Amino acid sequence: MQQNELFRSVIEQVMNRRLGKAIGLLENHLLTYPNPKYLEQLEALKNDYQLMSDYWQRGFDDPKREQLYDQLLRRLYTLCSNLSIYDNIDKSSFLASCFFQPRRKHVNWTMTDVRSDLESYVSDVAMLSLEPEHVRQEKAARLHEAHATLMNDLFDYIWTSFQWKDQLAQAFEDILLSPTIDTIDQQLIVSAIMLSAMNYFDFNKFRVLANVYRQTADEALRQRALVGWVLCIDEDKARLFSELADLVEQLCQDERCCKELAELQVQLVYCISAEADTRTIQREIMPEIMKRGNLRINNGSLEETDDDPMEDILHPDAVEQNMEKLEGSIRRMVDMQKQGSDIYFAGFSQMKRFTFFDRISNWFVPFYPQHPGISSMWNQQRGAKFLHSLISLGAFCDSDKYSFVLACNQVFDRLPKNLMQMVERGEAMPIGGEVAIEEQRQPAFIRRVYLQNLYRFFRLYPMRSQFRNPFPAGDAQDLSYVFFGNSLFRNTPLAAHFDATAAFFMKRKMHKAATRVLENYTDEMKGYRFFMMMGRLLMQQAEPSFSPRLASDYFSKAAALKPDSEKALAGYARASFADDNYEAALQAYEQLMSLQPDHAGYQLNAAVCMAYLSQNEKAMKLLYKLNYEAPDDLRVVRALAWVLTNEKKYEQALKLYAQLQAAEQPQPDDLLNYGYCLWFSGDVAQAVDVLRQFLSQQKPADFSMEHELLSVEWPRLQQHGITRTQALLLLDALGC
Repeated sequence: MQQNELFRSVIEQVMNRRLGKAIGLLENHLLTYPNPKYLEQLEALKNDYQLMSDYWQRGFDDPKREQLYDQLLRRLYTLCSNLSIYDNIDKSSFLASCFFQPRRKHVNWTMTDVRSDLESYVSDVAMLSLEPEHVRQEKAARLHEAHATLMNDLFDYIWTSFQWKDQLAQAFEDILLSPTIDTIDQQLIVSAIMLSAMNYFDFNKFRVLANVYRQTADEALRQRALVGWVLCIDEDKARLFSELADLVEQLCQDERCCKELAELQVQLVYCISAEADTRTIQREIMPEIMKRGNLRINNGSLEETDDDPMEDILHPDAVEQNMEKLEGSIRRMVDMQKQGSDIYFAGFSQMKRFTFFDRISNWFVPFYPQHPGISSMWNQQRGAKFLHSLISLGAFCDSDKYSFVLACNQVFDRLPKNLMQMVERGEAMPIGGEVAIEEQRQPAFIRRVYLQNLYRFFRLYPMRSQFRNPFPAGDAQDLSYVFFGNSLFRNTPLAAHFDATAAFFMKRKMHKAATRVLENYTDEMKGYRFFMMMGRLLMQQAEPSFSPRLASDYFSKAAALKPDSEKALAGYARASFADDNYEAALQAYEQLMSLQPDHAGYQLNAAVCMAYLSQNEKAMKLLYKLNYEAPDDLRVVRALAWVLTNEKKYEQALKLYAQLQAAEQPQPDDLLNYGYCLWFSGDVAQAVDVLRQFLSQQKPADFSMEHELLSVEWPRLQQHGITRTQALLLLDALGC
């Protein structure tokens, strides 16, 4: 959603409480681009501001001055937001159509009439049961068609609406909480309010969503309201609307709300991972399923491939093995789905080109068979048993249910004969299997499928650029979805869930998201777990700005809080080693060895620290012991070879390097150190061959042999009697 730079500047001045400056900016704009209605409103606001300022300059004491100043700021914010909406409508034919069409068809959108129409629909549907069958069907079709048109107009009317006044907000809240109005209509209205408030923050719309979430007994409506107010929340606006922080605090006093917010944060991550999950399915899982299932795609249709008659003779166990692998691939997809992945996004993304989806409201409307856009297909006989079972028990979002019904004829035409027979019998069920009705009623499931509806709209709707997208499209810097980093949640009971959420991000290697959550901790919250996570987070970073010293500081603070914590000590030791602080690292590893005397890893790391501190005798004692206990542990072999080289025991070191070269996957650095050892021992020709082999595995942009010899390793070379001339000769021999 584009916003005029001037309006953005005005709102920025409003947020900074610079009322006079904001009025001046907007006045200049309206004098340049006249708009009588808004200019008149601004003049009235300016006069009120000037009157207040005059009283202040004349020395009058006004106890309500602060309150009046806040009211004027809010009035100006409302005026500027409405002007911004008007400006966008004026510049976009799409927005103009969505704005004017419902207002032309319904000249007076009074809440009394809206409520009356919605309630009449419910009663009219109920009265249909009294009609004869042949009359009922015709009347039902007309009734649902007229109502769908009304709801589409109402949806467009709401999401293109200007800032709401208190009275209008209260009227919509009453409609959304009324038991006499259809829940499908209420859910659709909530989605429209969310779209509107996401584009332009409106505290009254936000409050409606929050109040509906708190008060409704309808779980589907409740979950839509939750997603709505979370995606609309704007922490910057709390500077203007102090009630925003109070309302968020009240919401978070409910432990159920905090639990659902924590679940929602995780579910948002699975939503934005849909493309990555799709790549995994398309590249790794589906080819295996097609191969093992003896299927192939031909001209968009599935075909069965013939079995090789010799296969049973040559490979009698092949059928069983293929079945196991097929089941394994399907199980993998099912596990992804149960975890929260959107496994159907790729398949159904191709089914959003039906004219049904030209109406924005149809992307958000809960699935109901009477929808005039799909009712005729729903009532057809072909594959009806399968279709009804699929929609009832499949793990699909509403948008995909509509897509499948619309595409069912095409899908049925492309199925192999035996699969179509299963469909006709109602036996076929897509990957993911059935979802029990009881599970479908759970808040987490309801919320997940609604998020998938939203994700499809914001990814696939042709005019999606006209809306603020809550799902970042592959931009690692866009952390708008990490609402746990919102400062409005900082001092609320939700903070108790920060640890688990940050850990979730870290597990998925979403370092910036985890950092945003951790940055939202107050000083009082920064305990052992905080310091451990910050230390680990820093150690996982691979950026040039990474500071291992800062990581060691965090681990040190964690260890100070829990002196016997093995994890804190181990983290401190690793960070200190990364910071080249081998003395501190060795001390930490010695403490760890006292806690875990038989821990081979701690002993190995301690020995490496000793070697860096030139304590080679102590290092070799430890390494010989470890090598005796685990002669095939290449980590020990590698460290021992390096220490023996430093001690000029080249013959023993070369035997160990030969063992490393015989490994299944030798490491490049082993070649480098092997070459050094050969060079130090006097076998220059073989050293050149080994180092050439090492360089062939390196990218010139990432590694410079000249820098390695004459800078990084130069002190070590001197210890082994290498002169600068010898180093230069080696560089020439290597062609560097």
